[in-house]
Amino acid sequence: MTISFPRQSARTRRFTLGVPRGFQIAPDGSLVAFLRTRSGTDPVTCLWALDLPTGTERLIADPAELSVPGEEDLPPEERARRERAREQAGGIVGFAADRRLRTAAFALGGRLFTADLREGTVRALPAATPVFDPRPDPTGRRVAYVSGRTLRVVDVDGGDDRALVQPESDQVSYGLAEFIAAEEMGRMRGHWWSPDGTALLAARVDETPVTRWHIADPANPDRPATEVAYPAAGTPNAYVALYLIPLEGERRPVVWDQSEFPYLVTAVWDRHGPMVVVQSRDQRVMRVLAVDPASGDTSVLHVSHDPVWLEIVPGVPARTDDGALVWTVEDAETDTRRLTVGGEPVTPPGLQVRSVLEVEGDSVLFTASEEPTEVHVWSYAPGELTRLSEGQGVFGGARSGKVTVLTASRLDRHGVQVQVTAPGGVHEIASRAETPAITPTVHLLQAGERRIRTAVLLPTGWKPGDGRLPVLMDPYGGPHAQRVLAVRRAYTEAQWLADQGFAVVIADGRGTPARGVRWERAIRGDFAGPVLEDQITALEEAARRFPDALDTGRVGIRGWSFGGWLAALAVLRRPDVFHAAVAGAPVTDWRLYDTHYTERYLGHPDEEPDNYVRNSLIEDAPRLERPLMLIHGLADDNVVAAHTLRLSSALLAAGRPHTVLPLSGVTHMTPQEVVAENLLLLQVDFLKTHLG
Repeated sequence: MTISFPRQSARTRRFTLGVPRGFQIAPDGSLVAFLRTRSGTDPVTCLWALDLPTGTERLIADPAELSVPGEEDLPPEERARRERAREQAGGIVGFAADRRLRTAAFALGGRLFTADLREGTVRALPAATPVFDPRPDPTGRRVAYVSGRTLRVVDVDGGDDRALVQPESDQVSYGLAEFIAAEEMGRMRGHWWSPDGTALLAARVDETPVTRWHIADPANPDRPATEVAYPAAGTPNAYVALYLIPLEGERRPVVWDQSEFPYLVTAVWDRHGPMVVVQSRDQRVMRVLAVDPASGDTSVLHVSHDPVWLEIVPGVPARTDDGALVWTVEDAETDTRRLTVGGEPVTPPGLQVRSVLEVEGDSVLFTASEEPTEVHVWSYAPGELTRLSEGQGVFGGARSGKVTVLTASRLDRHGVQVQVTAPGGVHEIASRAETPAITPTVHLLQAGERRIRTAVLLPTGWKPGDGRLPVLMDPYGGPHAQRVLAVRRAYTEAQWLADQGFAVVIADGRGTPARGVRWERAIRGDFAGPVLEDQITALEEAARRFPDALDTGRVGIRGWSFGGWLAALAVLRRPDVFHAAVAGAPVTDWRLYDTHYTERYLGHPDEEPDNYVRNSLIEDAPRLERPLMLIHGLADDNVVAAHTLRLSSALLAAGRPHTVLPLSGVTHMTPQEVVAENLLLLQVDFLKTHLG
C-alpha cells in the first residue's frame, strides 16, 4: 500500500529521521562520533562512530539494547530542553565527550551512561536520578551532571558520586539554562568544565522573581496544571549568576554588574581561562569578560554597542592559540556582519557571517552567506579565506586537526550528504532518511525593489491552459528563520499543497536573516507594516511572473508561530488582498510573549507601549470579514494558548465568526504522527472550502 505524503512527512518528522548529526571529531584524526536513527521512520536516536583509518561505521549505543524506560519517563528538564531545541526524535539526542573523544556521556530515560568510543562498550553509572546534561571533564576522569536542580559529579568508574553545591531553595538551580537562555539565546547548557578537569563554571538560576503561569490540560481535568516560570515582556527575568566551583574547596562568585547586564549569553573555559558574555536588558550593549579563576573577578576584553540591538552569533566568543579574540562586528558602512580576529575584520563586505563552527590554532571555520538563500562553509587563516562548500545549497560542518566534516543539503537532490575529508581519504556517512514521495519543482524569484527572496510552486504537471489557481501564501516571515532556501527538502510540503490545487508562494521579507543589518532591523518597533508589505510585494511579483497560474482574487495564507500571527494579521488588516487564513500558534498579544525576543524588537512595554498596541491583533478583532481558522496546542509553553483564546474572545465579542481548533496535549511542536497528518489535511480542507 502506498503511503500518503502527509503520513510520510509526519512519520519521518519531515524527513529529519535518519539524518546524521551532532558530529564530534577526535583530535588524533582516528574517528568521528555522531548521532543517527536506524532508519527514516525510526524515532530512536543511536550513537555511532566512523573509524577513519578503515572508513567503517560502528554502532556504539542503541537505546533498544540498554533496557531503559521509554520517552514517557523523561525528566522535566529534558522535556523542556527538547521543546526549546525543537527536537523531534527520541533516544540519545545529545552527547558530550572528553578532549580525546574517548569517553562519551549521555542521559537516557533519566539515567547516566558512558561509552568508550574506541572499544564500543557502554555502561550505566550509579548516579543520582533523574540525570540531565551529563558532560565528561576534558581529561575523561569524571562526569558532571544535573539532578534535581543540583550540580553533581561522579567518577567515570561510578565512584564518588556527590553534589558539588546544593540549591538554597526550590526556586534555585545550579548548572541549568533558564527559559530565556534556551529559547532565545541558543544557550542550552549551564555548566562548563575547566581544561584540567578540576573545577566547573556553573550558572545559578533563581526563578523567584519570575511570574508563574499555569498550563492545564482541559481534556484531562484529573491532571494538575503545570506551573511554568514565564518571563513575559516587561516582567522580571530569572536572576542568573555564575560561580566557580572547584572539586575541592569553596565556590567563588563571578563578579560583574548584574543589574546593568542581567543576561548571561554564554560562557567559555579554554586554555586562556574562563570567559563570559553578558548583555544589557535592552540588548544594545554586550561585554566579553575575562574571569580570574582564582578570585572570580572579571575584566573587560571587548565591548559591543549598537543603538538598535546586538545580535547573538552562535560560536563566539572564541580565542586563537595566541589569545586573539574571535568575535563579529556589525559593519554599518558596508551593511555586513563580519568576522573579526583580534578586533580586525577578516571577512569582506557582503559576506554575511552566520555562525562560527570551530576555532583551532589561528584558523576559524564558519558559515556565511553571499546569497541569502544559500549558506556555505568557509575557512579563515591569516592571509587566507577559502570557501569549502560548492554548489547551490545549505552547508554545515565541523573540523579538528586535518579532519573536516561537511554536510550538504542541496536544491538539485533529496536528502543530506555528509562527507568526511581526512588524510587517509574521503568517507561518506550515509543518511538513512526516507526519500519523499514528492519531488518539488520550485521557482526562485527576487520580488520588487527590495529583491525579496520568493519561492513559487505550481501543481505537478500544471500547464498554462489548465486555468488559474487559488494562491496559498505560506510564510514564516519573521526574525531568525528563513523559508526560502536552496534546499529541496524545504519545499516537499509546499509541493504537496500545490498538488492539492494551489499556487504556493513563500517569501522572506524584511527581518529575516542574512540580508544585512539594515534588513534585519527594518522591523524594529513595527512587525506589521514591513512584514505584511513584503508579503504582498512577493505575491504581486509571483502573479506578474505567472499570470496564467495565479488568481489573485482567491488568496489564502497560513503560518505557524510568527507565521501564524502574520496569517491572522493579513486577513484582519488587508482583506482586500487575503481572503482566508489559517493561523497556527499565533502570537496575538505581544505582551504575552517573552522578554528577550519581544523587547529586542518592540522595546520595553512600559517605555514604548504604542509598539505593542500597533502589533497586537486583539484590537483588530472587529475588522475580521474573512474566514479565519485558529489552531493552538493547549500544552504550548512558548506561545501559550491564551494568545488564541484571547483573540477568539475578542472576535466573539465583536460578533465575528471564526474557527478554533484546539490540540489537546500538543506543545509548540506537533511531532505526533496522526496529529501532524490530520492537521495538514484539515488546513487544506478549510482553504479549499473558502477559496473555491
